[in-house]
Amino acid sequence: MAKTIVVKQIGSPIRRPAIQRQTLIGLGLNKMHKTRELEDTPAIRGMVRKVSHMVEIIEERG
Repeated sequence: MAKTIVVKQIGSPIRRPAIQRQTLIGLGLNKMHKTRELEDTPAIRGMVRKVSHMVEIIEERG
């Protein structure tokens, strides 16, 4: 089974650069307090790191 992480959006993309808003959409997050379970890959980790001030990793599974 592949490793997964649960990511929750905790910050608003209002008044943020467009690239950060697009990164949130790429992660499947576009509303406050929404959570997504994503595969734990280097690409996803990089996206999370890019918007780390707006998201938090709740849980790591696998």
